[in-house]
Amino acid sequence: MNNLIPKIGLEIHLELGTKTKLFCACKNDPEETEPNKNICPICTGQPGVLPVLNKQAVIYAYSLAKALKMKINQKSLFARKHYFYPDLPKNYQISQYEHPLAVEGEVLVIRENFRKKVRIRRLHLEEDTASNIHFANYSLIDFNRSGIPLVEIVTEPELNSAEEVEAFAEDLVLLIRYLKISDASAEKGQIRFEANISLGKGEELGTKVEIKNIAKIKSLKNAVLTEIERQKDLISKGEKIIQETRGYDEIKNITFTQRAKEFEEDYRYFPEPDLPPLIIDQEIENSAVYVETPWDKRLRLEKEYNLDYQTIILLTQNPFLSHFFEESFSELYKFTSNFEETKKLIVNFMINDLLGLLSKFRVELSEKIIHPHEFAHLLFNFYQEKISSKVVKEALEKTIKGEGMIEDIIKEKEKISDAQVLSNIIDEVIKENQKIVQDYLAGKDKSLEFLIGEVMKKTKGRADPKLTREILIDALR
Repeated sequence: MNNLIPKIGLEIHLELGTKTKLFCACKNDPEETEPNKNICPICTGQPGVLPVLNKQAVIYAYSLAKALKMKINQKSLFARKHYFYPDLPKNYQISQYEHPLAVEGEVLVIRENFRKKVRIRRLHLEEDTASNIHFANYSLIDFNRSGIPLVEIVTEPELNSAEEVEAFAEDLVLLIRYLKISDASAEKGQIRFEANISLGKGEELGTKVEIKNIAKIKSLKNAVLTEIERQKDLISKGEKIIQETRGYDEIKNITFTQRAKEFEEDYRYFPEPDLPPLIIDQEIENSAVYVETPWDKRLRLEKEYNLDYQTIILLTQNPFLSHFFEESFSELYKFTSNFEETKKLIVNFMINDLLGLLSKFRVELSEKIIHPHEFAHLLFNFYQEKISSKVVKEALEKTIKGEGMIEDIIKEKEKISDAQVLSNIIDEVIKENQKIVQDYLAGKDKSLEFLIGEVMKKTKGRADPKLTREILIDALR
């Protein structure tokens, strides 16, 4: 049993965040709660209607394909995929089959304990189905989802564990959010996973079982773990694995039979007669979204800044975090010319203080809240010992709460390092505290700390502590 290796391929169905549906002008609104509000004769499959392709959906799908480093078919075709369910009023789905939008891509999954390149087999456009709403003795259908543009991404079966599946899914969702082509929200039903799982020796594939319609990544991981154990148990008993489609029960943590697995020929694909070939022209290429992928960014941050894994993962959770880090670093490095010290300052104050405060006050980091250059200048003042770490934290909190500007706070809190100014204040403190001065002269060292505290009170904490101590000691000799 130990020599059986899981081979897992994923099919991901992603709803694109277009304003309208794939083949009609109905609103694409995943948050709509009123059933059958955003519908028309096209998305409800009425006879004689003609679909018109949504160009924005093509641009979004093309953007994702390019980010996955896929080969783009400049000419792709739509096909009719025939199957008969209540949620498919035409009794066929408009999809792509032999000539998809893109083929042969990759995702590089980077984790602390492994790195794995996962090949993408194909990416194509298709329309979503309606939603079935089940009750005890009957079901209802909501056509609001019918016709929403979907991208289907199919991987090769080369994931070998539930942990790899989880990591891949997390990184793909992160890329989708980088591109801003969809929220990929499981709660809104915008992304659904299907896992094809088999067990075999070496590179050998076993009998494939498909687990359908899983929305959450955590559920996907648990379903894969459960199905692997089920298949191992059957094989250990000498029983055969049946090729079938199964569901996953989150509460019972079991997979269960839904139906015998369909084969491609069961769908009776044939070319869609109402849609011309999809041609990728210059307008689509120019309109596409191009981003640095999360995995490329991780490799670059590791190489250029020698950051640890946890910091890299944190900085790549959204594109602005890494942008903020790099902009702040670049600005601060101009003044310090010390690479390691600059990195240490940015990482420590950004991760331990700035992000913590943003989380505390439930504020999203943006340049309107604090500009990277402002952050860098704040840290440079700390680097020059003009302000304390306490002041840095106070400044960050005030600007996040909208109670002041960074530069104004620095001026207000900047240390007093002028020896003459401090000498005048110290002379006042000495005159006002003669008994404490006599105690110090009599050998009571703690009296010095009291006098320093009095200087700090008069300067509202702005006196340079080191310089204050030196001047005070000289003045008391």
